[in-house]
Amino acid sequence: MSIRIELYDTTLRDGAQAEGVAFSLNDKLAATARLDEMGFDYVEGGYPASNEKDKSYFESVAERSLKHAKVCAFGMTRRRGVAVQDDAGVSALLDAKTEITTIVGKASLFQASQALRVSGDENLSMIEETIRRLVESGKRVFFDAEHFFDGWKQDAAYSLEALKVAVSAGAEAVVLCDTNGGSMPEEIAKGMDAVRGALSCVSSAIPVKVGIHTHNDCGLAIANSIAAVESGATIVQGTINGLGERCGNADLIAVAAILALKKNGRFSVLSSDSIERLTEFSRFFYELTNVNPVISQPFVGKSAFAHKGGMHVSGVNRDSSTYEHVPPESVGNERRILVSELSGKSNIVACVKKYHLEESGELDQETIAKILERVTQKESLGYQYEGADGSFRLLVSKVKGEFEPSFKRLNYQTSVVVNVVNDSLTTNATVATVKLRVGKRGEIRHEVAEGDGPVDALNNAMRKALQPIYPELAEMKLVDYKVRVLNSDAGTAATTRVIIESKDGEEHWGTVGVSENVVEASWIALCDSIEYKLSKSLASRK
Repeated sequence: MSIRIELYDTTLRDGAQAEGVAFSLNDKLAATARLDEMGFDYVEGGYPASNEKDKSYFESVAERSLKHAKVCAFGMTRRRGVAVQDDAGVSALLDAKTEITTIVGKASLFQASQALRVSGDENLSMIEETIRRLVESGKRVFFDAEHFFDGWKQDAAYSLEALKVAVSAGAEAVVLCDTNGGSMPEEIAKGMDAVRGALSCVSSAIPVKVGIHTHNDCGLAIANSIAAVESGATIVQGTINGLGERCGNADLIAVAAILALKKNGRFSVLSSDSIERLTEFSRFFYELTNVNPVISQPFVGKSAFAHKGGMHVSGVNRDSSTYEHVPPESVGNERRILVSELSGKSNIVACVKKYHLEESGELDQETIAKILERVTQKESLGYQYEGADGSFRLLVSKVKGEFEPSFKRLNYQTSVVVNVVNDSLTTNATVATVKLRVGKRGEIRHEVAEGDGPVDALNNAMRKALQPIYPELAEMKLVDYKVRVLNSDAGTAATTRVIIESKDGEEHWGTVGVSENVVEASWIALCDSIEYKLSKSLASRK
């Protein structure tokens, strides 16, 4: 029988302390629904005494029916010198309509004296009275033992006594916190052993669970969480994508994947099919928090199963386990074969097969060599195909002699008119003119359009010229635009690389352009994007 490890998500509270992250009420409700759908056991919704938004969240979430997750209200022990029945924070926790309340208290004598300015005995009384008050009011209580590991290393007896007091007062779980993120995995394991020994002699109405809460200041939050589970922890607190203050919290995405896939079935987490949806789930939270995805994130990052070196790709083509520790589909990710000047022929073959760019059978070695030579040549000029699969597919088509351009540029022009108002305010008008020879009949199309900047104006003018002949372009949208300066020491004469991401109703693709002129680089990438879309349409009609 596998051991159920309960995952306690604190993204909406601890994760919100990350720099640049803020959740609206609707964000928090949407996140709660997704966490519940994935099978998370606990969702820490926030601190109801801290602000009106968190108070409204607990009122709103109480009206929703969750299938699995238990929503937890977070709060602190009573304040020093204040009776527990008079403490506003404790009262707010009692008013929150949650079955479980998580109380954070100091499990370090040093922290109690320096941060709270109370004696060790007073700190223990604050823990005991707060938990007992909540339990007697019908709440289930988890105790977050803040600074436990630092406190245990300084004064083990006191830190363990704080846990005993919490359990005696009615806490059903104690969560050991590596609050400063400075502990090593072996210290986590030793601390866990000491806690299990200390709590074994404490009488309690219900079995006491031990949990772990780690921070990533040494880059060990995930490793420390796993070390705690190996030593008996059955609750893991953390955040989605490792969000959190300073260097962040333990990433529950990686924790879940490790426990489910790397521990030979000893542990179970989440719902039955959730591990296969981790990549999509991770990206949902990146969108929700407006944080750029970490491409190297274990398991779910865009680069987690990306292969660039020719020897690696050759091995993966024979047996994926040569350079992949789990199948990418096991976490909902995908294998990516990158094409660059470092590539070997294996990369080219793999990409051609992936994109179905061969009509039948294997490509001949001469064609493969020509493709590799063209990639190397283009990259020497600043091109990069790792994020430009659309441009790579067009390159292959050109090398094979199959590419037929849908239009040809005769000329284009952009102009920006700046009007100064009141010596400070300005209004801009950007205009682009394009002249194209379009289609097999060579029809000349000459169009003018405005836009928000020269690239947008060019895109609009090209659409006006091409869409009457190629109406399928109406399905295509530009969704991202990136500019990279390649040789910044050249100042304003530097070469720039532009990557454009486009999509239609079927797929996303990227295209690339390089030039000393950023508008020209953008034009090249725009043309590739349009040509790729039209080549797809042509292929579907054959």
